[in-house]
Amino acid sequence: MLKGGKVGLRARYEEDIPILRTELYDDVVNSSRSEGQPWRPIPPSARDSRLTADDDDRSRVPFSVVELDGGTLIGTATLWGIDTHNRYAHLGLGLLPSARGKGYGTDVVAVLCYYGFVVRSLHRLQIETLADNAAMLGSAERNGFVREGVLRSSAWVMGEFLDEVLLGLLARDWKPGPAVRPTAL
Repeated sequence: MLKGGKVGLRARYEEDIPILRTELYDDVVNSSRSEGQPWRPIPPSARDSRLTADDDDRSRVPFSVVELDGGTLIGTATLWGIDTHNRYAHLGLGLLPSARGKGYGTDVVAVLCYYGFVVRSLHRLQIETLADNAAMLGSAERNGFVREGVLRSSAWVMGEFLDEVLLGLLARDWKPGPAVRPTAL
């Protein structure tokens, strides 16, 4: 497990999947805003590629996010689009509604940066988020990400085009916080 000040990022457990599906992906608006594709219902018995780890897919690393106090599941975090030649990746996260507004997002981004820069030896991390996603923009910027541009009307979300903000962070500009530490499970 990788630990931040408030959260831990661990492997995805089978029992996490129904909770994440119900709390994050069955919410049509939340899912539409975060997925970059149209929402579609997925039956409980179906394998959901957004939630399961695929050992053959080396370009994506999904984590479950847990509170350090008590180990309660509070969300999902992913390093995706990993390019080992150019040494960059994208990161994303989703917090359960009950976990939002408590500073967990900033901690999740910090731990993902540690994983990307220290564990994976990447050179660049990138975030694309909707321009009105103040929580993600704040979490990214508190971790040193820089706004590099706006992708105008690039996301079709619930019947309208929305702008996305592109943020980047280079390994040389990253300032790791003292709270991030790896531990054995």
